Amino acid sequence: MGELNTWSKVDGYFNSKLLAADPVLEAVLDANAGAGLPGIDVAPNQGKLLYLLAKMKGAVNILEIGTLGGYSTIWLARALPEEGRLVSLEYEHIHVLVAEDNLRMAGLDGKVEVIEGAALDTLATLEARGVAPFDFIFIDADKPNNPHYLKWALKLARPGAVIVADNVVREGEVVKADSKDERVQGIRQFVDLLAAEPRIEATALQTVGSKGYDGFVLGMVTA
Repeated sequence: MGELNTWSKVDGYFNSKLLAADPVLEAVLDANAGAGLPGIDVAPNQGKLLYLLAKMKGAVNILEIGTLGGYSTIWLARALPEEGRLVSLEYEHIHVLVAEDNLRMAGLDGKVEVIEGAALDTLATLEARGVAPFDFIFIDADKPNNPHYLKWALKLARPGAVIVADNVVREGEVVKADSKDERVQGIRQFVDLLAAEPRIEATALQTVGSKGYDGFVLGMVTA
Protein backbone atom coordinates (compact mmCIF):
# COMPACT_ATOMS: atom_id res chain seq x y z
CA MET A 1 0.00 0.00 0.00
CA GLY A 2 2.93 2.32 0.65
CA GLU A 3 4.09 1.99 -2.94
CA LEU A 4 0.60 2.69 -4.31
CA ASN A 5 0.32 5.75 -2.08
CA THR A 6 3.64 7.07 -3.39
CA TRP A 7 2.68 6.32 -7.01
CA SER A 8 -0.63 8.15 -6.53
CA LYS A 9 1.13 11.16 -5.03
CA VAL A 10 3.54 11.30 -7.96
CA ASP A 11 0.64 11.06 -10.42
CA GLY A 12 -1.07 13.85 -8.51
CA TYR A 13 2.04 16.03 -8.67
CA PHE A 14 2.50 15.69 -12.43
CA ASN A 15 -1.22 15.99 -13.11
CA SER A 16 -1.40 19.21 -11.11
CA LYS A 17 1.45 20.66 -13.19
CA LEU A 18 0.76 19.27 -16.66
CA LEU A 19 -3.01 18.72 -16.87
CA ALA A 20 -5.34 21.67 -16.72
CA ALA A 21 -8.45 21.45 -14.55
CA ASP A 22 -11.14 19.77 -16.65
CA PRO A 23 -14.70 19.95 -15.27
CA VAL A 24 -16.04 17.89 -18.19
CA LEU A 25 -13.77 14.92 -17.58
CA GLU A 26 -14.33 15.17 -13.82
CA ALA A 27 -18.09 15.10 -14.47
CA VAL A 28 -17.63 12.04 -16.70
CA LEU A 29 -15.90 10.13 -13.90
CA ASP A 30 -18.64 11.19 -11.48
CA ALA A 31 -21.33 10.04 -13.92
CA ASN A 32 -19.59 6.71 -14.41
CA ALA A 33 -19.35 6.12 -10.68
CA GLY A 34 -22.96 7.23 -10.18
CA ALA A 35 -24.10 4.68 -12.76
CA GLY A 36 -22.20 1.92 -11.00
CA LEU A 37 -19.59 1.43 -13.73
CA PRO A 38 -16.33 -0.16 -12.57
CA GLY A 39 -13.55 2.36 -11.89
CA ILE A 40 -11.22 0.98 -14.55
CA ASP A 41 -10.96 4.05 -16.76
CA VAL A 42 -7.46 5.08 -17.78
CA ALA A 43 -5.82 7.49 -15.33
CA PRO A 44 -5.86 11.19 -16.32
CA ASN A 45 -2.17 11.22 -17.27
CA GLN A 46 -2.70 8.07 -19.34
CA GLY A 47 -5.67 9.72 -21.03
CA LYS A 48 -3.43 12.68 -21.85
CA LEU A 49 -0.87 10.24 -23.28
CA LEU A 50 -3.50 8.75 -25.59
CA TYR A 51 -4.48 12.27 -26.66
CA LEU A 52 -0.86 13.19 -27.39
CA LEU A 53 -0.15 9.97 -29.30
CA ALA A 54 -3.24 10.45 -31.47
CA LYS A 55 -2.36 14.12 -31.98
CA MET A 56 1.26 13.34 -32.91
CA LYS A 57 0.03 10.69 -35.32
CA GLY A 58 -2.33 13.21 -36.91
CA ALA A 59 -5.12 10.67 -36.49
CA VAL A 60 -8.28 11.35 -38.48
CA ASN A 61 -10.02 7.99 -38.09
CA ILE A 62 -9.81 6.31 -34.66
CA LEU A 63 -11.13 2.94 -33.49
CA GLU A 64 -11.58 2.17 -29.80
CA ILE A 65 -12.38 -1.36 -28.66
CA GLY A 66 -13.95 -1.02 -25.22
CA THR A 67 -15.82 2.21 -24.41
CA LEU A 68 -16.82 1.82 -20.76
CA GLY A 69 -18.23 5.27 -19.89
CA GLY A 70 -16.39 7.16 -22.60
CA TYR A 71 -13.55 8.69 -20.55
CA SER A 72 -10.72 7.51 -22.82
CA THR A 73 -13.05 8.06 -25.78
CA ILE A 74 -13.23 11.76 -24.97
CA TRP A 75 -9.47 12.07 -24.62
CA LEU A 76 -9.00 10.46 -28.04
CA ALA A 77 -11.81 12.38 -29.74
CA ARG A 78 -10.35 15.68 -28.55
CA ALA A 79 -7.21 14.89 -30.56
CA LEU A 80 -9.17 14.66 -33.82
CA PRO A 81 -9.22 17.42 -36.42
CA GLU A 82 -12.54 18.97 -37.48
CA GLU A 83 -13.19 16.26 -40.07
CA GLY A 84 -12.07 13.44 -37.76
CA ARG A 85 -14.24 10.54 -36.60
CA LEU A 86 -14.04 7.97 -33.82
CA VAL A 87 -15.83 4.63 -33.63
CA SER A 88 -16.00 2.97 -30.21
CA LEU A 89 -17.23 -0.57 -29.59
CA GLU A 90 -18.93 -1.57 -26.32
CA TYR A 91 -20.65 -4.77 -25.22
CA GLU A 92 -22.58 -3.61 -22.13
CA HIS A 93 -25.83 -1.73 -22.79
CA ILE A 94 -25.61 0.43 -19.65
CA HIS A 95 -22.05 1.43 -20.58
CA VAL A 96 -23.27 2.55 -24.00
CA LEU A 97 -26.02 4.69 -22.48
CA VAL A 98 -23.64 6.33 -20.00
CA ALA A 99 -20.97 6.90 -22.64
CA GLU A 100 -23.43 8.51 -25.04
CA ASP A 101 -24.64 10.86 -22.31
CA ASN A 102 -21.04 11.73 -21.46
CA LEU A 103 -20.16 12.38 -25.09
CA ARG A 104 -23.14 14.72 -25.45
CA MET A 105 -22.05 16.56 -22.33
CA ALA A 106 -18.54 16.88 -23.79
CA GLY A 107 -19.93 18.16 -27.10
CA LEU A 108 -18.39 15.26 -28.99
CA ASP A 109 -21.43 13.18 -29.92
CA GLY A 110 -21.16 14.48 -33.50
CA LYS A 111 -17.64 13.06 -33.83
CA VAL A 112 -18.10 9.74 -32.05
CA GLU A 113 -20.25 6.71 -32.80
CA VAL A 114 -20.64 4.13 -30.04
CA ILE A 115 -21.63 0.75 -31.43
CA GLU A 116 -23.27 -1.70 -29.04
CA GLY A 117 -22.58 -5.42 -29.23
CA ALA A 118 -19.84 -8.00 -28.97
CA ALA A 119 -16.78 -6.44 -30.57
CA LEU A 120 -15.92 -9.59 -32.51
CA ASP A 121 -19.30 -9.24 -34.22
CA THR A 122 -19.26 -5.48 -34.78
CA LEU A 123 -15.64 -5.41 -35.98
CA ALA A 124 -16.71 -7.56 -38.90
CA THR A 125 -19.15 -4.86 -40.04
CA LEU A 126 -16.82 -1.85 -40.05
CA GLU A 127 -15.12 -2.46 -43.37
CA ALA A 128 -18.42 -3.08 -45.15
CA ARG A 129 -19.82 0.13 -43.68
CA GLY A 130 -16.91 2.09 -45.09
CA VAL A 131 -15.67 3.44 -41.75
CA ALA A 132 -12.27 1.72 -42.04
CA PRO A 133 -9.32 1.94 -42.46
CA PHE A 134 -8.23 3.45 -39.17
CA ASP A 135 -5.01 5.27 -38.38
CA PHE A 136 -5.18 4.90 -34.58
CA ILE A 137 -6.60 1.92 -32.68
CA PHE A 138 -6.95 1.63 -28.89
CA ILE A 139 -7.63 -1.86 -27.50
CA ASP A 140 -9.01 -1.84 -23.95
CA ALA A 141 -11.68 -4.51 -23.66
CA ASP A 142 -11.91 -8.13 -22.45
CA LYS A 143 -8.35 -9.43 -22.37
CA PRO A 144 -9.03 -13.07 -23.39
CA ASN A 145 -10.06 -11.76 -26.82
CA ASN A 146 -6.97 -9.58 -27.29
CA PRO A 147 -5.48 -11.96 -29.88
CA HIS A 148 -8.65 -11.67 -31.97
CA TYR A 149 -8.74 -7.91 -31.53
CA LEU A 150 -5.17 -7.68 -32.80
CA LYS A 151 -6.05 -9.67 -35.92
CA TRP A 152 -8.97 -7.36 -36.62
CA ALA A 153 -6.88 -4.28 -35.86
CA LEU A 154 -4.32 -5.32 -38.45
CA LYS A 155 -7.09 -5.99 -40.96
CA LEU A 156 -8.73 -2.60 -40.37
CA ALA A 157 -5.60 -0.45 -40.00
CA ARG A 158 -3.95 1.58 -42.71
CA PRO A 159 -0.13 1.35 -43.09
CA GLY A 160 1.49 3.56 -40.48
CA ALA A 161 -1.40 3.19 -38.03
CA VAL A 162 -0.69 3.26 -34.30
CA ILE A 163 -2.08 0.49 -32.09
CA VAL A 164 -2.19 0.80 -28.29
CA ALA A 165 -3.32 -2.05 -26.02
CA ASP A 166 -3.85 -1.32 -22.33
CA ASN A 167 -3.53 -3.44 -19.16
CA VAL A 168 -1.00 -5.95 -20.47
CA VAL A 169 1.16 -6.37 -17.34
CA ARG A 170 -1.54 -7.41 -14.84
CA GLU A 171 0.66 -6.59 -11.82
CA GLY A 172 3.42 -8.78 -13.27
CA GLU A 173 1.22 -11.84 -13.78
CA VAL A 174 1.93 -11.75 -17.53
CA VAL A 175 5.24 -13.56 -16.97
CA LYS A 176 3.49 -16.64 -15.54
CA ALA A 177 3.16 -19.13 -18.38
CA ASP A 178 1.11 -21.46 -16.18
CA SER A 179 -1.35 -18.81 -15.02
CA LYS A 180 -4.94 -20.00 -14.71
CA ASP A 181 -6.21 -16.46 -15.35
CA GLU A 182 -7.73 -16.36 -18.85
CA ARG A 183 -6.99 -12.62 -19.03
CA VAL A 184 -3.29 -13.30 -18.53
CA GLN A 185 -3.33 -16.08 -21.10
CA GLY A 186 -5.14 -13.81 -23.58
CA ILE A 187 -2.42 -11.20 -23.19
CA ARG A 188 0.36 -13.77 -23.53
CA GLN A 189 -1.21 -15.04 -26.78
CA PHE A 190 -1.57 -11.43 -27.93
CA VAL A 191 2.14 -10.81 -27.28
CA ASP A 192 3.09 -14.03 -29.07
CA LEU A 193 1.12 -12.85 -32.10
CA LEU A 194 2.86 -9.49 -31.99
CA ALA A 195 6.24 -11.21 -31.85
CA ALA A 196 5.45 -13.33 -34.90
CA GLU A 197 3.65 -10.65 -36.93
CA PRO A 198 5.84 -8.98 -39.61
CA ARG A 199 3.27 -6.23 -40.30
CA ILE A 200 3.74 -4.45 -36.96
CA GLU A 201 6.63 -3.15 -34.88
CA ALA A 202 5.84 -3.01 -31.18
CA THR A 203 7.15 -2.51 -27.69
CA ALA A 204 5.66 -2.70 -24.19
CA LEU A 205 6.08 -0.40 -21.21
CA GLN A 206 5.38 -1.05 -17.55
CA THR A 207 3.55 1.69 -15.65
CA VAL A 208 2.94 2.53 -12.01
CA GLY A 209 0.58 5.16 -10.68
CA SER A 210 -2.80 5.82 -9.11
CA LYS A 211 -4.18 2.76 -10.94
CA GLY A 212 -1.47 0.48 -9.56
CA TYR A 213 1.08 -1.59 -11.48
CA ASP A 214 0.31 -2.38 -15.10
CA GLY A 215 1.46 -1.39 -18.59
CA PHE A 216 0.62 -1.08 -22.25
CA VAL A 217 1.73 -2.19 -25.70
CA LEU A 218 2.52 0.42 -28.33
CA GLY A 219 2.86 -0.63 -31.96
CA MET A 220 2.97 0.76 -35.48
CA VAL A 221 1.60 -1.05 -38.50
CA THR A 222 4.29 -1.19 -41.18
CA ALA A 223 2.39 -2.76 -44.08
